[in-house]
Amino acid sequence: MKKTGLMLMLCASLIVPTTADAAPVNDTDDTYNTNIDIENGMTQPIYSLDDAIEEEVYIETTVDSDNDGELDRVHAKIIRPAETEEGLDVPVLYTMSPYYAGLKFPLEFYDVNKELNVVNHPGKPLLTGESNPAGLPGYLDDYFVPRGYAFIAAESIGTGQSNGCPTTGDYQEVEGTKAVVDWLNGRAEAYNENGELVTADWSTGKVGMAGVSYNGTLPNAVATTGVDGLETIVPIGAISDWYDYYRSNGAVIAPGGYQGEDTDVLAKAVMTRENPEVCAEQMKELTEGQERETGDYNDYWYARNYVKDAKNIEASVLLVHGLNDWNVKTEQFQQWWEALEKNNVPRKMWLHQRGHTDPYYVRQEEWMTTLNKWFDYWLYDVENGIMNEPMVDIQREDQSWETMDAWPAEDAEDTKLHFSVEEGLGSLSFSPVSNNNKTEATIIDDPTRSAETLVKDLNGNKDNLAAYLTEPLDKQIRLSGVPEVFLRAEFDRPTANLTALLVDHSNEGAEIITRGWMDPQNINSDWKAKSLSPGKEYTFQWDMQPDDYVFEAGHQLGVVIISTDYDYTLRPEGGTKITIDPASSYIQLPLVK
Repeated sequence: MKKTGLMLMLCASLIVPTTADAAPVNDTDDTYNTNIDIENGMTQPIYSLDDAIEEEVYIETTVDSDNDGELDRVHAKIIRPAETEEGLDVPVLYTMSPYYAGLKFPLEFYDVNKELNVVNHPGKPLLTGESNPAGLPGYLDDYFVPRGYAFIAAESIGTGQSNGCPTTGDYQEVEGTKAVVDWLNGRAEAYNENGELVTADWSTGKVGMAGVSYNGTLPNAVATTGVDGLETIVPIGAISDWYDYYRSNGAVIAPGGYQGEDTDVLAKAVMTRENPEVCAEQMKELTEGQERETGDYNDYWYARNYVKDAKNIEASVLLVHGLNDWNVKTEQFQQWWEALEKNNVPRKMWLHQRGHTDPYYVRQEEWMTTLNKWFDYWLYDVENGIMNEPMVDIQREDQSWETMDAWPAEDAEDTKLHFSVEEGLGSLSFSPVSNNNKTEATIIDDPTRSAETLVKDLNGNKDNLAAYLTEPLDKQIRLSGVPEVFLRAEFDRPTANLTALLVDHSNEGAEIITRGWMDPQNINSDWKAKSLSPGKEYTFQWDMQPDDYVFEAGHQLGVVIISTDYDYTLRPEGGTKITIDPASSYIQLPLVK
């Protein structure tokens, strides 16, 4: 068993034997015997990790995702203090993952070098209703079991030793994850490898879920069920709406680094269960439901949107996201945070400058202190002041950290910056600029070069982009929130990719800060594409990915419009001509000036 080696400062120690009235829902007369050592408001390691009990169980769910006539069972590995065999009761930290058994190779990605789908009729909305081997991975077990917690690592349906089929975020996967919480609270059954019933009579029933990426997405999903016993979740780099992971404003968009991935590709990759061929029909349903051809929103995606169900959340949330995460993009945390605020969910957030990673590798000592206090407060009722601390910790571009009482910045104001065309590069102005000559800007789509390559030389690549820059800033300007693009344009073909890049331009060149995409045929709705007429002007509006970024004095804030974004969008044949009316176009930025 690996050790973290993390040491904390010690002060006066206090052993706190407690009884907690936290019994299963239908058994509230039971009491629980716990024993913790508190220093500085945090539990301390008083239990032996070497002597801890490890066991494996198969927990029965309420779904039959592989349609074999039997309820799916999820395989879980448990580690808990040895004293739990002698009457000690402990809360549980829990991670559900589809990745514990690795991935099934070769991965089958879609070809993205293809023409865009063209809508020939208005269409109708489709809404009809509401890589590690299996084990105990990470640092939660090493750190928290000695502090009086149990840890569970479970394999999502259709993966590893669990049966069923992966369903990429739908209710079956959610119910499979929820079953573990139910078992810990006496509402579900579990069996050992011999088929004998196993109970969690050592559990207080209080559960905290945590994980990164998919492993953080499932806690988001389960929290929206309002399941009793789930007291808190820690979603890190997690998805809150699967449509926004694989699509954007009607456009088919890749997770950063994984061009050609989609819900069925992911499901097939994690389908490491025995006899995966039994899931062929389920994989077909994923392929058909995801509507990759059109990119439109539909009931399939609606069912995988957790934001709409945030009103059901009873757990607290410690949310973590990288401001430079282009796998699970920043829209995922922004819309989740907004929904948590709207529904008065107890919450705290960390935003760091890295990408798709765990804060353990960014700010280890502070992270473990925060996590220790967070779980102690919510699972052991330790009054340690964690909820009196500032709500948001944010890392700045120079790697320093600061705190905020809210996010976005409370003094950020939506500010319009207007496009205009001049000799050389276009300008971006805080005041409207007249365009008496009706000057237009044109770009020719080049799908063979990345956005990063194009912005390296804005002047040299003017044929393939339209760039608009402010004058050098006379002071710092902070972006905090969601940029929104308004573009008046026409195409010489029935459709095209539309991509907007927000850049920081300096003597070193242009750095892409954030970006956003849309299928122009989804001009009115993600649900409903409409046909466009070549040569006709339309006004397109779309959000870019949220960010929090400081533009330094002397730099220029810029907007760059391109068509195909090589690393994210589909790549049709090049040559599409886009004509922009700058005088009728602008970007709206939430700025602290």
